[in-house]
Amino acid sequence: MKGRQKALEPDAEGLITRRRLGRLKSSLLGRRLGDADQGSQRFSVFWGLPILSSDAISSVAYAIEEILLVLVPVLALTSFTPLLWVSGLIIVLAMILAICYRQTVDIYPEGGGAYSVARDNFGRVPSLVAGGSLMVGYILTVAVSSAAGSSAIVSAFPALSPYIVPMTIFFILLMTFGNLRGLREASHMFGIPTYFFIVSMLIMIVVGLVKGALGYAPADLHATFAQPTQDLTLFLFLRAFSSGCSALTGVEAVSNSVPNFRAPSQANAKRALILMALIIMVIMGGSTVVVGMYHIVPSENMTVLSQAAAAVFGSGNFMFFILQAATAIILFMAANTSYNGLPALMSLMASHNYLPHYFANKGSRLVFSSGIIFIAVCAILLELIFQADTHNLIPLYAIGVFLSFTIAQAGMFKHWLTTRGNRWQRKATINGIGAVITATATLVIGITRFTQGAWIALVVITILTLGMLAIYRHYSQVEKDLHITSPQFLHGVRHDVSHNRIILPIRDISRSFLKSLNYAIGLGGDIEIFHVSVNAAQTKALKTKYKKLGLEFPLVIEPTPYRNVNEVLLNHVDSVHKGLQAGETLTIIMPQLIVRHWWQNILHNQTSLTLELSLLGRRNITIAMIPFIANLDWKPGKKRSKKKKPPPSTAKPPESES
Repeated sequence: MKGRQKALEPDAEGLITRRRLGRLKSSLLGRRLGDADQGSQRFSVFWGLPILSSDAISSVAYAIEEILLVLVPVLALTSFTPLLWVSGLIIVLAMILAICYRQTVDIYPEGGGAYSVARDNFGRVPSLVAGGSLMVGYILTVAVSSAAGSSAIVSAFPALSPYIVPMTIFFILLMTFGNLRGLREASHMFGIPTYFFIVSMLIMIVVGLVKGALGYAPADLHATFAQPTQDLTLFLFLRAFSSGCSALTGVEAVSNSVPNFRAPSQANAKRALILMALIIMVIMGGSTVVVGMYHIVPSENMTVLSQAAAAVFGSGNFMFFILQAATAIILFMAANTSYNGLPALMSLMASHNYLPHYFANKGSRLVFSSGIIFIAVCAILLELIFQADTHNLIPLYAIGVFLSFTIAQAGMFKHWLTTRGNRWQRKATINGIGAVITATATLVIGITRFTQGAWIALVVITILTLGMLAIYRHYSQVEKDLHITSPQFLHGVRHDVSHNRIILPIRDISRSFLKSLNYAIGLGGDIEIFHVSVNAAQTKALKTKYKKLGLEFPLVIEPTPYRNVNEVLLNHVDSVHKGLQAGETLTIIMPQLIVRHWWQNILHNQTSLTLELSLLGRRNITIAMIPFIANLDWKPGKKRSKKKKPPPSTAKPPESES
C-alpha cells in the first residue's frame, strides 16, 4: 500500500501544478465562462458603439493632419479651403458606407462583412482577397492607432520621445490582456475612454467656435475658407483625399461583429452604424473648422490636434492636458476595434477551412484567444520594423480597407440584382453608388500611395490569399483521405478482447481512428472510447455513427461547457488511473496525422501533442501515438489515379483496409 501511494505521487504533483496554473489563469483573466454565459457577454448598443467604432472616431486625431501634410507644402495658408472640401467628402462617404453596411447586416447576420458578401456572390478567391484585405487593415489599425497614441503623449511630454517604441508595445500588450478577459469586461474597460474622448472633443469644438465667433481666433471663419486656391490641382486634391481616407478605417467592424450584439443583434448593429457615422460627422467637421480658424499647420513637435487644443485652451491649461490624455487613450483604444472584429472574422474563415482550425475555438473567457494573440504579435512586429512612426505606417493602411469596402459593396449590388426582393432597386442603387465611390477611392489610394508603401500591403494581401488557398487545399486533401464508410470500418475491425485498461480519445469516426482501434484491440484489454463533448450537434452525429458500427466497446461521453478538452481528458485519465489494480498499466492511445511538409504540422495534432506533453513522465501510464500517413497527392477538382483492373477471370475481391 505504501508503494502504491508513492506511485501516485507524481500524478498528484501534476494535478496540483495544473490547479495552480488554473488558479493563476483565473486570477489574471477571470473565472472561466461556460456556454450558458454567452448571452451575458454580448454588447448593448451603448457599449458596442465605443468598442466597435473607436477606430473610426479616433481617426480624426490624425486624418486631418495627414490631409494638411499633403496640402500645406504646396498651398501654405490657402490649404484650409480644400481641407474643408476633402473633409466634407470623407464625411459624406462615411454616411454612405454606414447606410450600405446596414443593408449588409440585414443579409449577413452571422458577421464576416466583405468576406461573407464576396463568398456568397463572387466565390472563393474574391472572398479570400476581401478577407486578406481586412486582416491587413485590422492589424495596421492596431499598429497605427498605438503609434498615434504614443505620438500624442510625446506631444505633451517631449522628453518621452526616445521611449516611443517600448511605450507603444506596452500599450499593445495591455490591450491584448484586456481583450483576453472577455467581451463584457473589455467593453467596460475600453468603452468609457471613448466616450471621454467624444465629450472632450465636443468641448474643444464648441469653445473654439465660440471664441472664433467672438473674435479671439487669428482669422474669421469666412475669410479663412474663402481664400483662393489657384494652385490646387486635381492630383493634389486626390492625394489629400487618399490621405484623409484613414478616417474611414474601422467602419466595417460593426458588420463583422453582428453576433457580438445582444438580441435583436441586427437592429442593434444597425443603430450602432448610424450613431458612428453621426459622431464622425460632428467631430471631423467641427475639428476641421477649428483647425482652419486657428491656422493650425503640421509641426514636428506637436500633432495638429494638440496645437488646436493649445490654441483653444492655452498650452498650460488644464483642459489642454485633459484633451491630450483623452486623445492618447482613444488612439490606443481604437486598436480595440481590431481585437473585436478580426478574431471573429478569422474564426469564420477557419470554420470554412481557410485558416488553422484553432482560430475558430473560443478560450475560457468566450473570446477567440488565438486571434487576439495573433493580432498582438503582428502589431508588435510592425512597431519594431517601422519604429512606431505613424507617417510611415499610414501609406500601408487605407488600401486594404478600401479594397474590402469595394468588394463588399459590389457583392451587395450583385446580391440585389440576383435576388430582386422587396424594394431591390433602391437597395441596389445605394450599394451601387457605394461600390463606385469606394472603387474610385481604392484606385486613387493605390496610385497616389503605391511607391510610399501601398505596394507592400498589396503584396501581403496576395501572399495571404495564396496561403489561405493552400490551407484550404490541405484540409480538403486530409478530409478526403480520412473519410471512411461503415462497410470499410466493419471489415477492418477485429473483436478479440482481453483484460487491460485502454483509453482511446475520439473526435470523429475516421480511418486514423480505425487504425488506432485496431492497435488497441491488438494489445488486448478493456477498451474505452472517450469523447469530450463541446458541441451537442457534433456529439449527436458521432453517437449515431458509432451506433451504426455496432461496436461492443463502450463510448464514454463527457460534456463540458468550457471547451477545455485537454483538462477534461486529463481529469478522466487521473480518475481511471486511481482505480487501477496493482501491476496494471493504463494505456492512452492517440491518433497522430503524419503530413508531408513541416509547416502543415501547424494545422494538425495540436491537441494530441499537448496531451502527450501533459502525460509524459507519469508512472503506470503508457502513451501510444499511432501515426496515420495522409495521402496528400489528391487535389480538389482532380480525380485520383486508378489502377487498371485485372481481367474478370483473375480479379480478386478487395482486401479490408487496416
